[in-house]
Amino acid sequence: MTIQFKDETFRDDYTFKNSEWAVNRFPFPFHEDSYMYSVNMEPHQSFRPGSVFEHRFDVDEHYLSEMRDRAQVLAEDPLRCQSLPHMTLAGWDLLELIMVSKSEDYPDLFQLNRDDNNWHWINKPMGIDQKFTFLDEATLPYGPMEYITRQTQGDFAVLDQRDDNLWMDAGMITTQADWSLDFDIGMNFFEWHAPVPKAHELGIFVRALKFLLNVQQGLPARRLNWTMTVNPLLDTSPENYSKWGVQKQELTLENMPDKMHLRVELQTFFRLPRSNALVFPIRCYLIKLGEVVTVPKWGRRLHRVLRDLPEELATYKGFIGNRPKIIEWLSRYDDGAPTSPGIWPD
Repeated sequence: MTIQFKDETFRDDYTFKNSEWAVNRFPFPFHEDSYMYSVNMEPHQSFRPGSVFEHRFDVDEHYLSEMRDRAQVLAEDPLRCQSLPHMTLAGWDLLELIMVSKSEDYPDLFQLNRDDNNWHWINKPMGIDQKFTFLDEATLPYGPMEYITRQTQGDFAVLDQRDDNLWMDAGMITTQADWSLDFDIGMNFFEWHAPVPKAHELGIFVRALKFLLNVQQGLPARRLNWTMTVNPLLDTSPENYSKWGVQKQELTLENMPDKMHLRVELQTFFRLPRSNALVFPIRCYLIKLGEVVTVPKWGRRLHRVLRDLPEELATYKGFIGNRPKIIEWLSRYDDGAPTSPGIWPD
């Protein structure tokens, strides 16, 4: 399929919406009618042609608009992209991973030619034609991590592995769900996950860290995470809470289908070859509740999940104040019929 890139906004007038194609491939995060925070890791292998799991880095109709939004965030706050000095090699590893993956998975959109360390990268959608010397920062307009993540949907946390732990020592973070790279930079795995309720006492993060420390090169992993967002905001950072936090008060039963969004993160994990760092891409997908309920199974299931969600999780995920209204609206689309297992539409 030829991707039709959309011209849309994730701020101000909020023109974002999903086509029917994008709705049908949306990574709905609930495989059953209830939810409890879990590791839910699986191999990041190509799965279900046309889905967000088909390729290593998904490119969809929102690509160009998301890249414009990232550039705007960085212009306003350059600290959303940081890399400690010892992480430069990991940045080159990431650049190689993304360029090779995109040129192989989307040859009609991206091209990479390599002659020893003389590389030629072509990004057709963004109109980029760049010749550079691999491992020579002076030949690129930005550092290697920033250069390639300005062209790739999703956030990227680049984690150094040492002392039997992972340390967030680099990242491009402009589409996060209420956490700050500038605050977390240099923290270890347990420190940056400290705010998550219940998971610590359940031992989830101890198991997750053990799994991640053993991710091997060429054997990436993935999981889904989710929250709720009023308006299709990519940038829900603590730095800008004063701008987006107040929007939660605007939600009504009447504007619910257009304003309330399910926000899903496809989180993947790749071991990088030269640096031995672990890169943690966090790809954000947004869907209006009015689009969710066009898939009857999803409408029923989302109502049941949010209705029965422990209060601590609803608070952590930031929609506790609007939860009664959301559940009331979704109840209109739950006829009590059983739902089939798995995340995909029937």
